[in-house]
Amino acid sequence: MDGDTLYSIGELARRTGLTVKTIRFYSDRGIVAPTDRSPAGYRLYNIDAAARLDLVRTLRELGLDLPTIRKVVDRELSLPEVAAAHAEALAVQIRVLRLRRAVLMAVAERGSTPEETELMHRLAQLSTDERRRLVGEFLDAVFGGLDAAPAAPAFAGVMRSMTPELPDNPDAEQVQAWVELAELSMDPDFRAMVRRTVEDTAVEQARSDTAVPRRDIAATVRDEAGPALTTGIDPASPQADPIVAAFTAHYARLLGRPDDVELRRLLATRLESVNDPRRERYLRLLAVINGWPAPESLAPVLDWSVEALRVRTPR
Repeated sequence: MDGDTLYSIGELARRTGLTVKTIRFYSDRGIVAPTDRSPAGYRLYNIDAAARLDLVRTLRELGLDLPTIRKVVDRELSLPEVAAAHAEALAVQIRVLRLRRAVLMAVAERGSTPEETELMHRLAQLSTDERRRLVGEFLDAVFGGLDAAPAAPAFAGVMRSMTPELPDNPDAEQVQAWVELAELSMDPDFRAMVRRTVEDTAVEQARSDTAVPRRDIAATVRDEAGPALTTGIDPASPQADPIVAAFTAHYARLLGRPDDVELRRLLATRLESVNDPRRERYLRLLAVINGWPAPESLAPVLDWSVEALRVRTPR
């Protein structure tokens, strides 16, 4: 295009690839005004109008509204500032769409009722502060009032390890995990179960005369019984006797009680509580949300240990 040449709206349409109707629309709104008029009153445009039309088309394709575009082409607004603001708005829209997609996927996979769907949608839409309050209520229900316990420093670390932190831009799997974890944390039965487990741990740590927490019974059982499970030792066989004796002796030391039938019954009940599948599910969901490696499942070794205890404990 020649800098001094004026073009009719039809010629401008052919050169820019826009329709006459579109150019007239932008012209009527003052976004790309005509440079001049022909003697017959037809609109005429110069090369600058073509450049403005190219910019307008680009900004429209990026989703900017017409009033904002007009301010940009008239240099009332800085294009970088507008781009930054629009990018931020798009980021919010993308996050909302991700949340919606995650909820819909969860509904499809779980066959949720309308009531469950409403709850999932509400949980997915919680703000960062609202999520923290929900998690805080759960942790307070589980750990509240144990500040003075001997294992309080260890409990503080456990609380941190049980705290989900949904990232600013979560993927669909993280959103689904958050929704399920939030539902689980609001379940009174689950809260009560975790609370009992924590209180049992507090009792086990109460006899410690140092600030260093004693070794957790579940960890001891895992280390003692794990190799037996791997090598295929039957929990009811004589080969399992020394393995059971090792972790029951540890539990007896924790509680300051003799290693007798009652202690073994108590330990079996304790391990069954730790082996609650909801606890393991919480930890797996937590790992997804926080981007941690999936935790090791204790279920097989705990099942083995409980069976080994039961067959050696008279009913």
